Amino acid sequence: MRSAQLLLLSAFPARLAYAMIGLGIYFKVQQTTNSIAIAGLAVGAHGLTGALSAGIRGELLDRFGMKWPLRIFVPAYAAMILIFNASQSRTSLLLFSFVLGMTAPPINLSVRPLWKVLVGDGQLRTAYAMDTSMMNSVMVLGPIIVTFLALSSHPSSALIVCAIAMLIGGLSLLSLSTTRAFIPENKIKGSLPLWRVPALQLLALEGAFIGFGWGAFDIGVPAFSTLRHQPHIAGTILAIMGAATVVGGLLAGLLSKKISSLKAMRGIYALWFLTTIPLAFTTPGWSMMALGAIIGLIGGAIQVFYWEVTEAVRPQGSQSGALGWLWSIEGTCGAAGAAIGGVVAEKFGAQWCLAATTISIGFGFLVINTGRRKLSAADKTPSDAQDRDALGDVISTGDGQ
Repeated sequence: MRSAQLLLLSAFPARLAYAMIGLGIYFKVQQTTNSIAIAGLAVGAHGLTGALSAGIRGELLDRFGMKWPLRIFVPAYAAMILIFNASQSRTSLLLFSFVLGMTAPPINLSVRPLWKVLVGDGQLRTAYAMDTSMMNSVMVLGPIIVTFLALSSHPSSALIVCAIAMLIGGLSLLSLSTTRAFIPENKIKGSLPLWRVPALQLLALEGAFIGFGWGAFDIGVPAFSTLRHQPHIAGTILAIMGAATVVGGLLAGLLSKKISSLKAMRGIYALWFLTTIPLAFTTPGWSMMALGAIIGLIGGAIQVFYWEVTEAVRPQGSQSGALGWLWSIEGTCGAAGAAIGGVVAEKFGAQWCLAATTISIGFGFLVINTGRRKLSAADKTPSDAQDRDALGDVISTGDGQ
């Protein structure tokens, strides 16, 4: 379908920009200030404001549609990237990285609802599979491209390319007739407030641990590579993990009807924790690449069942609100993990950041396992609709963006 092709291609540059921005901020600040700690704070500031404003962006889409939010956020974000790239002082870099997160366009929140409009229920599984494949490619390409450009003879080109990609992708998405004509669904009245749903409270607590752990990991890998005078390896490690995550998610999708979502999530979660234990004892190179691939494979599998569990326990009519709430909490804690991880890596060593990832996943598993009764609605074979939603969210980027 030509409309499906246009949607995939139009969103690709903007998604590539999101796959580049984290490492782009890190390398810009680290090269300018020569401080890993400040680089971690900058990445954390961007992630923090991006996460805190995710729910607001979702509400804007639900209320006004996609046209006006994209018209405002896309050029604002591209302009802020260029302003951040031109900054040279520590204060301005931290300030602009903070503002940058608040202007993040709702690209993924805009793309996903359009699939049902374009293809209907009959081909929705195929559409989500195609969309996941496209997400996979940017998660692999983004870290490699930004690392190559940031470590080249023209390091400023990394964020310039990132800004151009966001501008092209966002405006291309906005130019589609389907985007401009999108009408938000009417909200269902009388639903239980999200913060009063015990299952979502449990998932939010688990998300807080996971967010912090992966925030520490995201800053620990480039910090470790930088301290070992091998900064180029960071992009390769993250790209390998990105590819493995998608493979694991698709494999889990094939098995999702043979076991309940909750049982599968608990079993794979335990395995996920065990595979991260050696993480703090690896070094940037083949050992971290190999272990990262295994962790990514298992982590991708658990994402499918996580989204099925979320779909099963959320209140009716709260698809965007529930995800936005969970994304905000996880992203906020991820920003804290990145900020604290930068300081820890510089003062005590990057291995402690990787150890924090393992500890956080362990606590996340304990939360899910001990509170499994609150998630009992997910302890059944998922429906076809839940399978489609889970496959569509394999690479959500936890971003709400």
